[in-house]
Amino acid sequence: MMDRRKFIQAAASATLLTGASGRLSNLFAQQPSRSPNDNIQLALIGAGIQGQADTHFAVQVPGVKLVAVADCYDGRLTHVKELWGQDLFTTRDYREILNRKDVDAVLIATPDHWHKQAAVDSLKAGKDVYLEKPMIHLYSDGPEIIETAKSTHRILQVGSQRVSSIVYAKAKELLASGAIGKLNMVTARWDRNSSTGAWNYSIPLDASPETCDWPRFLGSAPKIPFNAERFFQWRKWKDYGSGVAGDLFVHLFSGTHFITGSHGPTRAMATGGLRYWKDGRDADDVMLALFDYPEGFNLSLHVNFVDGGEESEGFLFTGSEGLMEIDGRTNSVTVTRTPPEKEPGYTVSTFADAMQKAYVEQYHQKYPAQHPDGPPPQTVQTFTAPAGYSDSYDHFHNFFASVRSRQPVVEDATFGFRAAGAALLSNVSIERDSVVHWNPETMKLV
Repeated sequence: MMDRRKFIQAAASATLLTGASGRLSNLFAQQPSRSPNDNIQLALIGAGIQGQADTHFAVQVPGVKLVAVADCYDGRLTHVKELWGQDLFTTRDYREILNRKDVDAVLIATPDHWHKQAAVDSLKAGKDVYLEKPMIHLYSDGPEIIETAKSTHRILQVGSQRVSSIVYAKAKELLASGAIGKLNMVTARWDRNSSTGAWNYSIPLDASPETCDWPRFLGSAPKIPFNAERFFQWRKWKDYGSGVAGDLFVHLFSGTHFITGSHGPTRAMATGGLRYWKDGRDADDVMLALFDYPEGFNLSLHVNFVDGGEESEGFLFTGSEGLMEIDGRTNSVTVTRTPPEKEPGYTVSTFADAMQKAYVEQYHQKYPAQHPDGPPPQTVQTFTAPAGYSDSYDHFHNFFASVRSRQPVVEDATFGFRAAGAALLSNVSIERDSVVHWNPETMKLV
């Protein structure tokens, strides 16, 4: 909910509630295969804004040590040593990290177009992987990542931290208990109103082909001359990022799928455009989309980088008997119940007076008045996370617990592909100017 620069500063000094992860500890009840006193040696691949923010949380999990970092900008390699020690091994080439025997797991926070290759290479090198969202940049990435994780028998967790949130766990519990009746609609948003929120990240004064490994950054992307804006603000271009769908819609899908248990939508339609940030980027700054779910509900999403209010993230789940709202600013979930009337009611005012009288008499015979019994129903219920709570910390705690125990993660590659695949339907719909269809079970465009 903060801009990324402030997020990093806050992450470094936040008081984290390690006990909150215990709410999900039943997932990891078996004894770990390695001593819990042994450090998990972690390497970071991609030390940009998200990578450094993730690392602040990762290294606060007991028994985790950062030992190596790879990034294509020399200034970041200097800064990670300033943050985490001069003994860190640093390199521009992440393959040097994968060759190291002292690295147990890697945190991949590269631009989206590098996610698949970095993850596949890491898994094949015998490393467990925490892969930032969106898991994919292209649809063809998903099956290869899933298959590689299976064939190598390594742990892979995707980095959508809402899946580990105690707030979202409470929302899941409430929905399953019937707190709002039968779900029929979900409305979600993530709006921003700042230049940095719209991906205009600062470019260092020394940015140049000498300090930035431009060819390595490009990877599979089209080969063009060095461009510092594309290097440091890569989310603004489809060659490297996935737009607001891959950056923010995917969080909303992860939350929706976790809470509802759904595997994803079957139909999508989207619209959007560059409404304000016409600075050379080709990724839209406003996007709206609608999705049909086989469970019988619709999902409506929007992201607006030209929002005139505060940055906000949230959900509204609409059911037959009430509403459930998740507010990202207060880190809370609130249920407001409106139980359906037991009587159907009547509309007789347009009938003749005699007919009105006869109808009402018959109605009261069929539905006699009843005195309320017991206490009045609780119409509003709110659960708020404790002050200082961090679902990012919990997500890393759960990942490292799986690394130790070799038990399933809370967000595996299949879940990650279904969330990212659904999110990127929005881009496909806009590109095709049409409704698009998706099979959430086979994870394929139809």
